[in-house]
Amino acid sequence: MIAYKNIFLLALAAFFLNACNKENTLENKNTSTYLTDTTSGIRTGGVKVVQITTPKGKFNVWTKRIGHNPKIKLLLLNGGPGATHEYFECMESFLPAEGIEFIYYDQLGTGNSDNPNDPSLWDLPRFVEEIEQVRQALKLDKDNFYILGHSWGGILAAQYALKYQQNIKGLIISNMMMSAIEYDKYAKEVLAKQLDPKVLARIREIEKNKDFENPEYMELLVPNFYSKHILRLDASLWPEPVNRAFSKINQSLYVTMQGPSEFGLSGKLEKWDITKELPKITVPTLSIGAKYDTMNPEHMKWIATQVKNGTYLYCDKGSHMSMYDDQQTYMKGLIKFLKDTDKSKN
Repeated sequence: MIAYKNIFLLALAAFFLNACNKENTLENKNTSTYLTDTTSGIRTGGVKVVQITTPKGKFNVWTKRIGHNPKIKLLLLNGGPGATHEYFECMESFLPAEGIEFIYYDQLGTGNSDNPNDPSLWDLPRFVEEIEQVRQALKLDKDNFYILGHSWGGILAAQYALKYQQNIKGLIISNMMMSAIEYDKYAKEVLAKQLDPKVLARIREIEKNKDFENPEYMELLVPNFYSKHILRLDASLWPEPVNRAFSKINQSLYVTMQGPSEFGLSGKLEKWDITKELPKITVPTLSIGAKYDTMNPEHMKWIATQVKNGTYLYCDKGSHMSMYDDQQTYMKGLIKFLKDTDKSKN
Protein backbone atom coordinates (compact mmCIF):
# COMPACT_ATOMS: atom_id res chain seq x y z
CA MET A 1 0.00 0.00 0.00
CA ILE A 2 2.84 2.35 0.90
CA ALA A 3 4.56 1.57 -2.40
CA TYR A 4 1.41 2.49 -4.36
CA LYS A 5 1.11 5.67 -2.33
CA ASN A 6 4.69 6.64 -3.14
CA ILE A 7 4.13 5.92 -6.83
CA PHE A 8 0.99 8.08 -6.76
CA LEU A 9 2.81 10.97 -5.08
CA LEU A 10 5.67 10.74 -7.57
CA ALA A 11 3.22 10.76 -10.48
CA LEU A 12 1.38 13.72 -8.99
CA ALA A 13 4.65 15.63 -8.51
CA ALA A 14 5.67 14.84 -12.09
CA PHE A 15 2.31 16.12 -13.35
CA PHE A 16 2.65 19.46 -11.56
CA LEU A 17 6.27 19.81 -12.60
CA ASN A 18 5.32 19.20 -16.21
CA ALA A 19 2.47 21.70 -15.96
CA CYS A 20 4.81 24.31 -14.46
CA ASN A 21 7.37 23.69 -17.19
CA LYS A 22 4.69 24.14 -19.86
CA GLU A 23 3.51 27.33 -18.20
CA ASN A 24 7.06 28.68 -17.98
CA THR A 25 7.69 27.71 -21.60
CA LEU A 26 4.51 29.51 -22.67
CA GLU A 27 5.41 32.54 -20.58
CA ASN A 28 8.92 32.63 -22.03
CA LYS A 29 7.49 32.26 -25.53
CA ASN A 30 5.08 35.16 -24.94
CA THR A 31 7.89 37.29 -23.50
CA SER A 32 10.11 36.40 -26.41
CA THR A 33 7.38 37.35 -28.89
CA TYR A 34 6.71 40.63 -27.10
CA LEU A 35 10.39 41.58 -27.21
CA THR A 36 10.97 40.47 -30.81
CA ASP A 37 11.81 43.29 -33.21
CA THR A 38 10.03 42.35 -36.45
CA THR A 39 11.23 45.32 -38.49
CA SER A 40 13.41 44.73 -41.53
CA GLY A 41 16.62 46.53 -42.37
CA ILE A 42 18.52 48.54 -39.77
CA ARG A 43 16.78 48.24 -36.40
CA THR A 44 16.30 51.36 -34.30
CA GLY A 45 14.89 50.08 -31.02
CA GLY A 46 11.33 50.71 -32.13
CA VAL A 47 11.86 54.30 -33.26
CA LYS A 48 10.08 55.30 -36.46
CA VAL A 49 10.12 58.83 -37.85
CA VAL A 50 6.92 59.54 -39.74
CA GLN A 51 6.77 62.16 -42.45
CA ILE A 52 3.50 64.09 -42.33
CA THR A 53 1.95 66.48 -44.80
CA THR A 54 0.59 69.81 -43.54
CA PRO A 55 -0.73 72.98 -45.21
CA LYS A 56 2.78 74.40 -44.71
CA GLY A 57 4.71 71.49 -46.16
CA LYS A 58 6.15 68.19 -44.98
CA PHE A 59 7.59 67.62 -41.52
CA ASN A 60 8.84 64.70 -39.45
CA VAL A 61 7.27 63.45 -36.23
CA TRP A 62 8.88 60.97 -33.86
CA THR A 63 7.41 57.69 -32.60
CA LYS A 64 8.81 54.77 -30.62
CA ARG A 65 7.22 51.35 -30.17
CA ILE A 66 7.68 49.43 -26.92
CA GLY A 67 7.00 45.70 -27.27
CA HIS A 68 5.08 43.78 -29.89
CA ASN A 69 1.48 42.64 -29.63
CA PRO A 70 -0.52 42.25 -32.85
CA LYS A 71 -3.81 42.61 -30.93
CA ILE A 72 -3.18 45.56 -28.59
CA LYS A 73 -1.27 48.60 -29.83
CA LEU A 74 -1.74 51.67 -27.63
CA LEU A 75 -0.85 55.09 -29.06
CA LEU A 76 -0.16 57.69 -26.35
CA LEU A 77 -1.16 61.33 -26.84
CA ASN A 78 0.46 63.62 -24.29
CA GLY A 79 -0.97 66.78 -22.80
CA GLY A 80 0.16 70.34 -22.44
CA PRO A 81 -0.61 71.35 -25.09
CA GLY A 82 3.04 71.26 -26.08
CA ALA A 83 4.59 68.81 -23.58
CA THR A 84 6.32 65.61 -24.69
CA HIS A 85 5.75 61.86 -24.57
CA GLU A 86 8.30 61.53 -21.75
CA TYR A 87 5.96 61.62 -18.76
CA PHE A 88 4.37 58.44 -20.12
CA GLU A 89 7.59 56.56 -19.33
CA CYS A 90 5.89 55.28 -16.17
CA MET A 91 3.98 52.93 -18.49
CA GLU A 92 7.18 50.90 -18.87
CA SER A 93 6.82 49.72 -15.26
CA PHE A 94 3.40 48.18 -15.95
CA LEU A 95 2.44 47.48 -19.58
CA PRO A 96 5.33 45.24 -20.75
CA ALA A 97 4.61 42.75 -17.95
CA GLU A 98 1.08 42.45 -19.38
CA GLY A 99 2.30 42.02 -22.96
CA ILE A 100 0.73 45.32 -24.04
CA GLU A 101 2.39 47.14 -26.91
CA PHE A 102 2.44 50.92 -26.58
CA ILE A 103 3.74 53.70 -28.74
CA TYR A 104 5.32 56.98 -27.70
CA TYR A 105 4.58 59.87 -30.03
CA ASP A 106 5.71 63.49 -30.00
CA GLN A 107 3.20 65.70 -31.76
CA LEU A 108 4.47 68.25 -34.28
CA GLY A 109 6.22 71.07 -32.46
CA THR A 110 7.12 68.97 -29.43
CA GLY A 111 9.93 66.79 -28.12
CA ASN A 112 11.88 64.89 -30.78
CA SER A 113 9.59 65.95 -33.63
CA ASP A 114 10.11 68.88 -35.97
CA ASN A 115 9.17 72.31 -34.69
CA PRO A 116 8.23 74.55 -37.61
CA ASN A 117 7.73 77.54 -35.26
CA ASP A 118 4.56 78.42 -37.12
CA PRO A 119 1.53 79.10 -34.87
CA SER A 120 -0.82 78.65 -37.82
CA LEU A 121 -0.08 74.93 -37.54
CA TRP A 122 -1.23 74.82 -33.91
CA ASP A 123 -4.76 73.91 -34.85
CA LEU A 124 -7.00 71.09 -33.61
CA PRO A 125 -8.27 69.80 -37.00
CA ARG A 126 -4.71 69.72 -38.32
CA PHE A 127 -3.50 67.74 -35.30
CA VAL A 128 -6.34 65.25 -35.91
CA GLU A 129 -5.15 64.73 -39.48
CA GLU A 130 -1.61 64.30 -38.16
CA ILE A 131 -2.74 61.41 -35.96
CA GLU A 132 -4.42 59.76 -38.93
CA GLN A 133 -1.19 60.00 -40.94
CA VAL A 134 0.74 58.51 -38.03
CA ARG A 135 -1.80 55.68 -37.72
CA GLN A 136 -1.43 54.81 -41.38
CA ALA A 137 2.37 54.90 -41.24
CA LEU A 138 2.43 52.60 -38.21
CA LYS A 139 -0.14 50.25 -39.80
CA LEU A 140 -2.59 50.44 -36.91
CA ASP A 141 -6.19 49.39 -37.55
CA LYS A 142 -9.59 48.65 -36.03
CA ASP A 143 -8.43 45.22 -34.87
CA ASN A 144 -5.57 46.47 -32.69
CA PHE A 145 -5.51 50.29 -32.47
CA TYR A 146 -6.13 51.79 -29.03
CA ILE A 147 -5.64 55.47 -28.43
CA LEU A 148 -5.04 57.10 -25.04
CA GLY A 149 -5.20 60.86 -24.78
CA HIS A 150 -4.27 62.58 -21.53
CA SER A 151 -5.32 66.19 -20.83
CA TRP A 152 -4.93 68.06 -24.16
CA GLY A 153 -4.28 64.63 -25.65
CA GLY A 154 -7.80 63.71 -24.48
CA ILE A 155 -9.21 66.48 -26.61
CA LEU A 156 -7.24 65.17 -29.57
CA ALA A 157 -8.25 61.56 -28.96
CA ALA A 158 -11.96 62.39 -28.68
CA GLN A 159 -11.90 64.63 -31.73
CA TYR A 160 -10.04 61.96 -33.68
CA ALA A 161 -12.62 59.36 -32.65
CA LEU A 162 -15.48 61.53 -33.89
CA LYS A 163 -13.95 61.56 -37.35
CA TYR A 164 -12.04 58.28 -37.58
CA GLN A 165 -13.48 55.86 -35.04
CA GLN A 166 -13.83 53.23 -37.76
CA ASN A 167 -10.07 52.79 -37.34
CA ILE A 168 -10.13 52.37 -33.53
CA LYS A 169 -10.53 49.30 -31.33
CA GLY A 170 -10.72 51.28 -28.07
CA LEU A 171 -10.52 54.87 -26.78
CA ILE A 172 -9.20 56.17 -23.46
CA ILE A 173 -9.95 59.77 -22.43
CA SER A 174 -7.70 60.46 -19.46
CA ASN A 175 -8.21 63.48 -17.20
CA MET A 176 -9.91 65.74 -19.74
CA MET A 177 -13.40 67.19 -19.79
CA MET A 178 -15.21 67.33 -23.10
CA SER A 179 -16.03 71.01 -22.80
CA ALA A 180 -13.49 73.81 -22.44
CA ILE A 181 -16.36 75.99 -21.26
CA GLU A 182 -17.20 73.59 -18.42
CA TYR A 183 -13.51 73.20 -17.59
CA ASP A 184 -13.14 76.97 -17.40
CA LYS A 185 -16.18 77.16 -15.13
CA TYR A 186 -14.85 74.42 -12.83
CA ALA A 187 -11.48 76.17 -12.56
CA LYS A 188 -13.05 79.49 -11.62
CA GLU A 189 -15.95 78.36 -9.44
CA VAL A 190 -14.43 75.35 -7.67
CA LEU A 191 -10.64 75.17 -7.86
CA ALA A 192 -9.90 78.88 -7.53
CA LYS A 193 -12.10 79.16 -4.46
CA GLN A 194 -10.05 76.46 -2.71
CA LEU A 195 -7.03 78.76 -2.73
CA ASP A 196 -6.12 81.14 0.07
CA PRO A 197 -7.98 84.37 -0.85
CA LYS A 198 -4.78 86.43 -0.56
CA VAL A 199 -2.90 84.02 -2.84
CA LEU A 200 -5.73 84.03 -5.38
CA ALA A 201 -5.91 87.84 -5.32
CA ARG A 202 -2.20 88.12 -6.09
CA ILE A 203 -2.46 85.53 -8.89
CA ARG A 204 -5.38 87.44 -10.38
CA GLU A 205 -3.42 90.67 -10.20
CA ILE A 206 -0.47 89.17 -12.04
CA GLU A 207 -2.78 87.74 -14.69
CA LYS A 208 -4.64 91.03 -15.07
CA ASN A 209 -1.34 92.75 -15.74
CA LYS A 210 -0.34 89.92 -18.11
CA ASP A 211 2.88 89.65 -16.14
CA PHE A 212 3.19 85.90 -16.72
CA GLU A 213 7.00 86.03 -16.80
CA ASN A 214 7.02 87.27 -13.23
CA PRO A 215 8.75 84.53 -11.15
CA GLU A 216 6.23 85.15 -8.39
CA TYR A 217 3.48 83.73 -10.60
CA MET A 218 4.93 80.20 -10.58
CA GLU A 219 6.12 80.61 -7.00
CA LEU A 220 2.47 80.99 -6.05
CA LEU A 221 1.03 78.39 -8.42
CA VAL A 222 3.40 75.51 -7.70
CA PRO A 223 2.71 74.97 -3.97
CA ASN A 224 -0.85 76.28 -3.94
CA PHE A 225 -2.22 74.75 -7.14
CA TYR A 226 0.15 72.39 -8.97
CA SER A 227 1.04 70.30 -5.92
CA LYS A 228 -2.65 69.95 -5.07
CA HIS A 229 -4.31 69.49 -8.45
CA ILE A 230 -1.64 68.61 -11.04
CA LEU A 231 0.51 66.08 -9.15
CA ARG A 232 -0.07 65.62 -5.43
CA LEU A 233 3.52 65.68 -4.26
CA ASP A 234 5.79 68.45 -3.13
CA ALA A 235 7.30 69.81 -6.34
CA SER A 236 10.77 68.78 -5.18
CA LEU A 237 9.57 65.16 -5.26
CA TRP A 238 7.96 65.18 -8.70
CA PRO A 239 9.16 62.21 -10.80
CA GLU A 240 11.98 62.97 -13.21
CA PRO A 241 10.04 62.01 -16.39
CA VAL A 242 7.35 64.54 -15.45
CA ASN A 243 9.86 67.32 -14.86
CA ARG A 244 11.67 66.45 -18.06
CA ALA A 245 8.49 66.54 -20.15
CA PHE A 246 7.20 69.76 -18.59
CA SER A 247 10.56 71.51 -18.92
CA LYS A 248 10.33 71.07 -22.69
CA ILE A 249 6.85 72.50 -23.18
CA ASN A 250 6.51 74.45 -26.41
CA GLN A 251 5.23 77.76 -25.03
CA SER A 252 4.07 78.96 -28.44
CA LEU A 253 1.87 75.89 -28.82
CA TYR A 254 0.67 76.05 -25.21
CA VAL A 255 -0.31 79.72 -25.26
CA THR A 256 -1.86 79.51 -28.74
CA MET A 257 -4.17 76.67 -27.74
CA GLN A 258 -4.68 77.12 -23.98
CA GLY A 259 -3.73 80.71 -23.23
CA PRO A 260 -1.23 81.79 -20.55
CA SER A 261 -3.51 81.48 -17.52
CA GLU A 262 -4.18 78.32 -15.49
CA PHE A 263 -7.56 79.71 -14.35
CA GLY A 264 -9.17 80.57 -17.63
CA LEU A 265 -8.90 79.58 -21.27
CA SER A 266 -8.15 82.28 -23.78
CA GLY A 267 -6.57 80.39 -26.67
CA LYS A 268 -8.02 78.57 -29.65
CA LEU A 269 -9.63 75.99 -27.35
CA GLU A 270 -11.62 78.59 -25.42
CA LYS A 271 -15.01 77.60 -26.90
CA TRP A 272 -14.28 73.95 -27.66
CA ASP A 273 -17.22 71.73 -26.66
CA ILE A 274 -18.25 68.31 -27.99
CA THR A 275 -20.58 67.26 -25.19
CA LYS A 276 -23.55 66.95 -27.56
CA GLU A 277 -21.52 64.81 -29.96
CA LEU A 278 -20.42 62.18 -27.45
CA PRO A 279 -23.29 59.76 -28.29
CA LYS A 280 -21.73 59.46 -31.75
CA ILE A 281 -18.73 57.68 -30.22
CA THR A 282 -19.58 53.97 -30.39
CA VAL A 283 -16.21 52.29 -29.78
CA PRO A 284 -15.44 51.01 -26.25
CA THR A 285 -14.40 54.07 -24.29
CA LEU A 286 -12.72 54.45 -20.90
CA SER A 287 -13.01 57.80 -19.15
CA ILE A 288 -10.50 58.38 -16.32
CA GLY A 289 -11.14 60.96 -13.63
CA ALA A 290 -9.55 61.77 -10.29
CA LYS A 291 -10.74 63.28 -7.03
CA TYR A 292 -8.26 66.18 -6.92
CA ASP A 293 -7.97 66.73 -10.68
CA THR A 294 -8.15 70.07 -12.45
CA MET A 295 -10.95 68.35 -14.36
CA ASN A 296 -14.30 67.81 -12.66
CA PRO A 297 -14.45 64.05 -11.82
CA GLU A 298 -18.25 64.14 -12.04
CA HIS A 299 -17.96 65.33 -15.63
CA MET A 300 -15.51 62.52 -16.34
CA LYS A 301 -18.00 60.03 -14.90
CA TRP A 302 -20.74 61.59 -17.03
CA ILE A 303 -18.70 61.08 -20.21
CA ALA A 304 -18.92 57.30 -19.73
CA THR A 305 -22.73 57.57 -19.71
CA GLN A 306 -22.86 59.59 -22.93
CA VAL A 307 -20.76 57.47 -25.26
CA LYS A 308 -22.40 54.27 -26.47
CA ASN A 309 -20.02 51.84 -24.75
CA GLY A 310 -18.46 53.70 -21.84
CA THR A 311 -16.60 52.73 -18.67
CA TYR A 312 -15.50 55.04 -15.87
CA LEU A 313 -12.32 54.73 -13.82
CA TYR A 314 -12.13 56.86 -10.67
CA CYS A 315 -8.78 57.54 -9.02
CA ASP A 316 -9.73 58.53 -5.48
CA LYS A 317 -6.18 59.50 -4.49
CA GLY A 318 -5.22 61.10 -7.77
CA SER A 319 -5.06 64.47 -9.45
CA HIS A 320 -4.37 65.50 -13.04
CA MET A 321 -1.32 63.23 -13.25
CA SER A 322 -3.09 60.29 -11.65
CA MET A 323 -0.87 57.85 -13.55
CA TYR A 324 1.66 58.92 -10.91
CA ASP A 325 -0.18 59.96 -7.75
CA ASP A 326 -2.76 57.14 -7.88
CA GLN A 327 -0.64 54.83 -9.96
CA GLN A 328 -1.99 51.42 -8.94
CA THR A 329 -5.62 52.40 -9.52
CA TYR A 330 -4.80 54.05 -12.84
CA MET A 331 -2.66 51.24 -14.26
CA LYS A 332 -4.87 48.38 -13.08
CA GLY A 333 -7.92 50.09 -14.56
CA LEU A 334 -6.20 50.84 -17.85
CA ILE A 335 -4.87 47.29 -18.22
CA LYS A 336 -8.26 45.79 -17.38
CA PHE A 337 -9.99 47.96 -20.00
CA LEU A 338 -7.46 47.03 -22.69
CA LYS A 339 -7.70 43.32 -21.97
CA ASP A 340 -11.49 43.29 -21.61
CA THR A 341 -11.89 45.16 -24.90
CA ASP A 342 -9.46 42.81 -26.60
CA LYS A 343 -11.59 39.84 -25.49
CA SER A 344 -14.82 41.44 -26.64
CA LYS A 345 -16.27 40.95 -30.13
CA ASN A 346 -16.48 44.65 -30.93
